Amino acid sequence: MTTNTGALADHSTPATRQWLSWLLVITLIYLLLAAVGAIGDGFKAAVGDNAKELFAFATNPFVGLMIGVAATALIQSSSTVTSIIVGMVAGGLPIPIAIPLIMGANIGTSLTSTIVSLGHVRNGVEFHRAFAAATVHDAFNITAVAILLPLELLFHPLAQMSEVLAGLLVSDSTSVDMKSLNFMKTLLTPASDLLNASVAWLPSQVWSGVALIVIGIGLILFVVQAIGKVLRRVMVGRAKEIMHTSVGRGPVSGIASGTIITILVQSSSTTTALIVPLAGTGVFSLKQVYPFTLGTNIGTCVTALLAATAISGPTAELAMQIALVHLLFNLFGIFLIYVLPFLRGVPPAIATHLADLAQRSKLYVGAYIGGVFFGLPLLLIGGSQL
Repeated sequence: MTTNTGALADHSTPATRQWLSWLLVITLIYLLLAAVGAIGDGFKAAVGDNAKELFAFATNPFVGLMIGVAATALIQSSSTVTSIIVGMVAGGLPIPIAIPLIMGANIGTSLTSTIVSLGHVRNGVEFHRAFAAATVHDAFNITAVAILLPLELLFHPLAQMSEVLAGLLVSDSTSVDMKSLNFMKTLLTPASDLLNASVAWLPSQVWSGVALIVIGIGLILFVVQAIGKVLRRVMVGRAKEIMHTSVGRGPVSGIASGTIITILVQSSSTTTALIVPLAGTGVFSLKQVYPFTLGTNIGTCVTALLAATAISGPTAELAMQIALVHLLFNLFGIFLIYVLPFLRGVPPAIATHLADLAQRSKLYVGAYIGGVFFGLPLLLIGGSQL
């Protein structure tokens, strides 16, 4: 009897450990999302309304592009920035200026995944994989802008197509409450409130914001290292097969998965933050992550579309038009870059080269993040005012 009981216990132990490991993965993912949210809240608290005031400097398309990059990097949410742009268009911002702002927001949003990749910095091989997976998003968005912005300035395809579609779609009866759809914000509210309360004692909002940023980055570094160790235990056998079927089977399933998950969580930053640790630990290759990140670009457009449906009156069509520009820009980017064989390999090649540099010296990482997302945009914005 004792022998049978011992055998039963031994038999059940692996299953119990597996469930506990998955529970730990879920907990760590929750902490990762809370950390990403803390960085966003920290930037908002530290910068205040200054990030939004950047939009006032949008006097030409190139400055508008840089403002989109910097504002999104500061606010840490392309969904928020695109929703602001939708509202500004409804308030009179010209469409030709708003389009580069939207393009810039696409570039700025990929900062989050780059920060998440730093969680693998102690392991050279993992860091190379994670940094490449994070920056392939940047590389694709920058390549898309390099192709589509000149085309837009010369021939205006995005403005013209979005105008036609907006005229067909806008209806006085159309109205959707975005807040009721954002369940991720509700789930993360307890953690967000706790983190905000932990820095409330600091003397000013700016210091509280800086503290939140530091806490968020520190939490990301801890969580990514911890989740990497746990994922190596659980991502085997059937679990690994399921993940590869849903995300890594091929380009279409990858794009579809990225789109659906981003629509559900209403944040491309959140979605890419989840996939980077999986790439770092070797669960997914760069080739598999690449189409997934393209799907996040499509999924994040839903927030701006919902924001546009909340605007009524004579400016409703303009608001819908700029929201559609966001969607069309991402769709055209995929068709032009990913579908065409001679362009498909450009973003992964750029990402791999950046990862090589990052692995060689961490100074390249600081220069990349500081230069692309803050230094260059703010320098050009400041220069335009001289």
